Amino acid sequence: MIRDFPLPDLGEGLTESELVAWRVSVGDRVELNQIIADVETAKAVVELPSPYAGVITALHAAEGETIDVGAPLFSCDTGEPDAASPTPATGAASPAPAAPAAPASSSAGADVVAEAAPGPNLVGYGAAAETGPKRRARRSALVADLVPAVPESTADATAAEAAPAPAASARTERPRSTPPVRKLARDLGLDLEAIDGSGERGLITRDDVERAASALAMPVPDDVSSLVAGAPVAAGAAPAETRIPIKGVRKHTAAAMVRSAFTAPHVTEFLTVDVTATMELLRGLRDDRAFAGRKVTPLTVVAKAVCIAARRTPEVNSRWDEEAQEIVRFGGVNLGIAAATERGLVVPNVKGAERMTLIELADAIAALAETARAGRTSPADLSGGTISITNIGVFGIDAGTPILNPGEAAILAMGAVRRQPWEHRGEIALREVMTLSLSFDHRLVDGAQGSRFLADVGAILREPGVALTMV
Repeated sequence: MIRDFPLPDLGEGLTESELVAWRVSVGDRVELNQIIADVETAKAVVELPSPYAGVITALHAAEGETIDVGAPLFSCDTGEPDAASPTPATGAASPAPAAPAAPASSSAGADVVAEAAPGPNLVGYGAAAETGPKRRARRSALVADLVPAVPESTADATAAEAAPAPAASARTERPRSTPPVRKLARDLGLDLEAIDGSGERGLITRDDVERAASALAMPVPDDVSSLVAGAPVAAGAAPAETRIPIKGVRKHTAAAMVRSAFTAPHVTEFLTVDVTATMELLRGLRDDRAFAGRKVTPLTVVAKAVCIAARRTPEVNSRWDEEAQEIVRFGGVNLGIAAATERGLVVPNVKGAERMTLIELADAIAALAETARAGRTSPADLSGGTISITNIGVFGIDAGTPILNPGEAAILAMGAVRRQPWEHRGEIALREVMTLSLSFDHRLVDGAQGSRFLADVGAILREPGVALTMV
């Protein structure tokens, strides 16, 4: 029996997702729960397991395609008898598996593919003919699909550049790379099959893609790494403009920030604190063999201080329910940690952070950061946050006015730690100083409450031992 697998709702209420990479090809035999594709939602890259065991008969989407939830993603021959016929679905009389007879090269053109695609086809991709290799050849990107028409004066040069493409599509194995690198190449209009990998066992890295984009920009007037409007520019000249599609994390972040900025009345307060005692504490922990290998940073101490201060000012750990006309006060702290990744800004959160020790918080934050950088943050880790921290100090920034995550009452930005002259015990001394910036929703938190919370965080950073008087 041929069964279609529709793209599911990945638990975020989304209506569409982008297919980042296939893990299988037509003709491959898959097991139940085997990972068959990487799908990018508005928040994270998610691995999709197969709900069936059988043979892949058709892939209904190409890498980089945006697919609606509920639309068919792939078809699988499960080997079960067809309900309408005693003949097994894999028998010669069944017309469905005929899809693999389609031409293997996707560079043949949309007209050829349209004839080969069985039934509803989202992208006109069709099924590939190769059934032997475990990984299919990557679809070659057509330059004509990515850039404006080339004037006749440069047609010959463009044709010469595009000539190797058919040879590349004849490979039997897709170039090895990670989903973020494949996405970067796709955004730049580059074909990974034309790029030599410098990584382990030929892995194509981000540097390889960027070098290929730079090399391509030099001889080709109309740089395929950017969608340039207007006439072609001279060789070696900078393009007039670059157009980057708004999708994925960037699209979600933009919508969330606009919604937050124009829904919640933001107030931002600043506090500059002498954190010399905190920095001495961290240096002592790093030198202590009992904490060897544990990544305890200023962010860890700020995170612990936020959890303690939120217990004393619970208004910052709440949300505004407009529909019910209620203020929802959370019983625990799901602490969001803003992380800048190749895909954009994500804010995974540590569940139950208020119950963790300093070392447990350090481990949890390090794990979140590593997962976020790899683009593997789960939807569960990205939802349910109650209050957040953003570390702008890593970029050398002292202070800012962070925008609230929708559904949260407060966000704290921690600035860079700087050694500078400071009043200490009635004298001027060189001290380590940090500026804290707290933005809060003035519907939920009034000025006195926000100030008290910020002062508590500052007091703990100024003298970590003060935390013992607050718990």
